[in-house]
Amino acid sequence: MPSKKSTPHLWSADVTQHSHALELEEGVFTWDDPLKIAESLRRSALNSTNRKGTPYQSAISMLNFYINRAGKNLNADQKAILIRAKEELHTLFHRSES
Repeated sequence: MPSKKSTPHLWSADVTQHSHALELEEGVFTWDDPLKIAESLRRSALNSTNRKGTPYQSAISMLNFYINRAGKNLNADQKAILIRAKEELHTLFHRSES
């Protein structure tokens, strides 16, 4: 029986790329504009028919998932951008509860 380490399955990358809850724009987590990232996640969450929570919960959940799973492979600059995108998401959703 092969060990789990000999055949790594990148399940988190698969979730990010093929989420059934949100249709993400290509490369959204690599963009350098936090507002653009937040707006894209907001659009995806509002348009989703498969999410289980509110649009805000779905968007913030996907962003947190990416930040947590990228872990040490995420450079400090990109992590800072994504954390600012979380703040932008909060502002976007609480400005208008669409």
